[in-house]
Amino acid sequence: MEKWILTSGINNCGGRCVIKACVKDGDIVKIATEKSIAKENQVPLTACPRGMNYTETFLSDKRLKYPMKRVGKRGEGKFKRISWDEAIKTIVNEWIRIREKYGPGSRYVNYATGNMGIMRGYAMAKHLLALDGGFLDYYNSYSDACTTIATPYTYGTEITGNSLTELKESSLIILCGHNPAETRFGDFLWHLKEAKKAGVKIIAIDPRFSDTAKTIADEWIGIRPGTDSALIDAMAYVIYEKSLHDKEFLDKFCIGFDEEHMPEGIKSGESYVSYLKGKNDGILKTPKWAEEITGVSAEKIEKLAKEYASAKPAAFIQGWGSQRHSNGEQSVRSSTLIACMTGNVGVAGGWAGGKGEVKGHEKPKFPQAKNPYQGKIPVFLWTDAIFRGTEMTSDEDGIIGSAGLDSNIKMILNLAGNMLVNQHSDVNRTIKILKDESLCEFIVCSDLFMTPSAKFADILLPGTSMFENENITRPWMYGDFLLYNNKVIDPLHESRFEYDWLRDVARELGLFEKFSMGGKSLRGYLEYIYEDLRIRETELPSFSSFMSNGGYKYKNNKTYIAFSKQIEDPINYPFPTPTGKIEIFSKRLYDMEKPDEIPAIPKYVPSFEGVGDNKKEKYPLQLIGWHTKRRTHSTHDSNEKLSSLEAQKLWINSFDARQRGIFDGDEVEVYNDRGRIKIIAHVTQKIIKGVVGMPQGAWYEADDKGCDKGGSINVLTTSKPTPLAKGNPQHSNLVEVQLQNKKGC
Repeated sequence: MEKWILTSGINNCGGRCVIKACVKDGDIVKIATEKSIAKENQVPLTACPRGMNYTETFLSDKRLKYPMKRVGKRGEGKFKRISWDEAIKTIVNEWIRIREKYGPGSRYVNYATGNMGIMRGYAMAKHLLALDGGFLDYYNSYSDACTTIATPYTYGTEITGNSLTELKESSLIILCGHNPAETRFGDFLWHLKEAKKAGVKIIAIDPRFSDTAKTIADEWIGIRPGTDSALIDAMAYVIYEKSLHDKEFLDKFCIGFDEEHMPEGIKSGESYVSYLKGKNDGILKTPKWAEEITGVSAEKIEKLAKEYASAKPAAFIQGWGSQRHSNGEQSVRSSTLIACMTGNVGVAGGWAGGKGEVKGHEKPKFPQAKNPYQGKIPVFLWTDAIFRGTEMTSDEDGIIGSAGLDSNIKMILNLAGNMLVNQHSDVNRTIKILKDESLCEFIVCSDLFMTPSAKFADILLPGTSMFENENITRPWMYGDFLLYNNKVIDPLHESRFEYDWLRDVARELGLFEKFSMGGKSLRGYLEYIYEDLRIRETELPSFSSFMSNGGYKYKNNKTYIAFSKQIEDPINYPFPTPTGKIEIFSKRLYDMEKPDEIPAIPKYVPSFEGVGDNKKEKYPLQLIGWHTKRRTHSTHDSNEKLSSLEAQKLWINSFDARQRGIFDGDEVEVYNDRGRIKIIAHVTQKIIKGVVGMPQGAWYEADDKGCDKGGSINVLTTSKPTPLAKGNPQHSNLVEVQLQNKKGC
C-alpha cells in the first residue's frame, strides 16, 4: 500500500521546498512537490530540478554503508570497516587525549552546510564540546563574511533589507552580482518576477550573462570582477555633478558625505565628495576613469547613474558574489553609499544596500551551551589555525574574544560538509596541511559519500539523508514559514544521524543527561525547540498539527522596511552607530590607520589578483565561480542525471579563446601558481573579455600528476583573506588557459 509523507529540502541551496514522498514497502517509489501557484499571497515552495532529484542523489548506491577507519595515508581514501562501538571508542579516546594534552582550544568543528535543519551536525557537536570544557569556535561564514562585517560600519546593523513584497513598489531594480535564478536566495526570484509583471525595469550587472540576466532582466551590463566600487564611484560622480543627489537626506541623516558634515577632529579632504573630486589623489572619479577599470563604457555608466537617480524609488541590490572578492568590504559599503545619495533608504521600493537581512518571524535554533573557551577565529582562516594558531593575533588575523590562541587545531569534526578540502580555497595548500599528521592529529568525518573531504578522515562515519530522520527546516533568509521533515524511510545500511551517535559519545564522557536534555529523543528535542518558539510566535499550531501538515505558513506577516523608523523619527530612533547617523565616513575604520586597504569611506580599492595586479602579465585572465543550478555547492555532484542541466565547463569569451587557438569543446588546462585543472572549454559571448569562469562545487579529482580533472575551482582560488573581515575572496583569482586537446570545432 502506498503512503505519501511530507518532508522538505534541507540543503544550503538558498531556497526551501516542500517534498512529498510516496512510500511503498519501506521504499520511496516517487516524489512530488507543491504546486507552483501562489495561494493567499503565499510564495509557493515548489522544488526545483535539484529538489526533484533528491532521491537520485541521496538514495544512490554510492552511499557510505558502515563506519570505517583510515588504514592508508591521509587523503589516499584507504579505509577498513569497523563497528560503531569501535568508532565511538576511538573518537572518545582521541577527544579526551587531545583535550588533556593541548587544551579545549585545540578542538574545532568545521564549517559545514550539507544539512541545514535546526538539528545539524556541527551545532550539536559544538554543544557537546562546550559541555566538555570548550572548543575553538569561528565567526562569519564563507557566503557573506565581507557584508556581515562591513555593513554595520555604515548602518550599525546588518538588517538593511526590505520585505521582498515591496520590490514591486520600485521604479527600477538594479541587480549587481545577484543571481537568484540559479542560487535561489530564498524566494527572491519569485518576487522579482512579480515586480517585473508590475512593470518594474530590471538591470543585471554581472561579468556573466547569468540565468537571472537571461530570464528577468531588461538589460545586462557586463563588468570586470572586483570593480563594483569603481562603477559606483563614477555613478556617484555623475549624480553629484548633475545635482541629482538627495541633499536633504544626506545632510539630515548622514555623516561624512561632504566636508560640511564630517566628524570632529578629521582633517580636510577626507569626505566622500573630496574623494570624488580627487582632492588627495588628483583624480576625478568620472565615468571615463571608471571605464578603464570596469570595462563598462563611460556612456553606459552615465546613463545608468541618471536612470537610477531619477527613478523614485529605486533598488540597487547587491548580491553576495560581489563581496566574495579581495576588496569585498568596499563593494558592500559602496552599495550603501549609492542608496544614501539618492534617498532610497527607509522607503518601500528602495533598498539600503549592504547585507539586506530583514526582520521577520523568529526562527527556531538549536540551544547550544555557552562555550567556556573565548577565542574565535574568522571561519576562512581555519587552515592557518592548524599550523600557526598560536602565532595568530587580533590585529593581523582577526582573532576575537582573546588576545591570541593557546593551541593550534589538533582535532577536527567535519560533519555533513565538504569544506575540509573541496570548498575551501587553494585545495593543494589545504591537502598539504592535512596530510601532515603532526599538525592536525585527528579528523572525524560524517557524510553520505566518499567526498574529497571524506578521504581525509581518520574515522569516517555514514550519515543519514533528509529522508531518514526528522528535522525542522527554517527559511534560508527570506520567507514566512517553517517546514517539518518527517522521517520517510529507515536509515540505509548502518547510517546514523549525528544526534544519535553523539549521544553515545556524550554517554562515554559522562555528559549524556546534559547533552540530550534528560535523554530526549530526536523528536523530543525538536518538540522542545518548537514549543519554546511557540511562546513568542503564538500563531504557530500545535506540534502534532505542525508535523502532520509538514510545516506551517504564517498568515500574520508584517511588512518590514529597514530604517523607516529612523527616517520618520530620527530623534527617538537614531541609527545604531556611534554617531547615531549613517556613517558614510567611519571613524572606527579611520582609527585603524590602514587607509590603503581599509579606507574610512566607501571607495574603489584595487583587489589583489584583480584588474590592476602586476600578476596579470603572467596570468592575464580573471577567474570567477558561480552557483550552478545542477548542484548545491558540492551536493549533487555525484548525481550524473543532474549534469544535463549544466556541464562542468570553463566559460571563455570568444576573443580570449581565439587568441589561444581554442574552440568550443576543446580540452584546455587552466592554471596558476596554486594548481592546474583540465576541463572542456565553452566558448561564448556570455562572459566578458578577460574573464573566465566555471561553476563552483565540482568534486576535486587529481590525476597522477596532481592536475585536477573534476573541475574543482578551488584548486585555483586564493587563500589570502580580505583585509577587514578576513573573509572569503574566492572570486579574486588570476589564471592562464592553454589548449590541451582539440576536440571541438
